[in-house]
Amino acid sequence: MSLSQQQRFPRRRTSVGASRDFVTSTLLKWELRPLVQDIKLCVSELAGVPPGREFSVGIHRGEGLVRLEVRDSGPGLPVVRQPDNDACSGRGLHLVSELADDFGIDDHVVGKTVWLVFKTSAAPS
Repeated sequence: MSLSQQQRFPRRRTSVGASRDFVTSTLLKWELRPLVQDIKLCVSELAGVPPGREFSVGIHRGEGLVRLEVRDSGPGLPVVRQPDNDACSGRGLHLVSELADDFGIDDHVVGKTVWLVFKTSAAPS
């Protein structure tokens, strides 16, 4: 058995917080409290799109794993970078790749999906 939730968010300053609230409530409903902080941080790093567009967040629970997907319609593919120690940005994808057990990027005709997989010992109920 698998569980799945998805929500779209407009390009607004409040949408990153709303996407964190969405994954938090979903994980708590699925009784996966140990994953909340890591997944909430990851969605914060991945959420956001070019002005005037929206993004979607999907969270899927399967046997022994949770998959987070953040899709937007913006151009280009993100790259894992190693920023200088004094850089103020550029650590997002590096951070999420370290927190997740697996990750990847799917390129679409319009936009892309960044996905992360987190292992869990709990089976879906």
